[in-house]
Amino acid sequence: MIAYLDSSVVLRVLLGQRGRLKEWKSVREGVASALVEVECLRTLDRLRLREALEYREFALRREAVFRLMQEIELVEPTRSVLTRASQPFPTELGTLDAIHLATAMLWRERGGEDLVMATHDAALGVAARACGFRVVGS
Repeated sequence: MIAYLDSSVVLRVLLGQRGRLKEWKSVREGVASALVEVECLRTLDRLRLREALEYREFALRREAVFRLMQEIELVEPTRSVLTRASQPFPTELGTLDAIHLATAMLWRERGGEDLVMATHDAALGVAARACGFRVVGS
């Protein structure tokens, strides 16, 4: 399966959290906005500060983010992505979710391949379904 990965999916896998994506082992190719790296690293920094994540653990988790980012196709938030994200969607979406959905939509339009939206975010999942994506994780 080719899956668009949002940060909720990536973080649950990298942090070993409950409720991880059941289909993770079926993902043969991952696609994500370059924003996922920023979102993941910011989350790790918040965990370090709020929950006293030890430096060794913090470093290992950051390394895991960087390794995963090298293994997936990262899509830069180009002007066309941002323009699409600013347009109306069938359901209510926040800014980052709109950028994720617009990225997935444009990737699908350019690549022509079947792309599955992998997210644990309920609002993004509903919007992705409304835009014709098969959704896993939410």
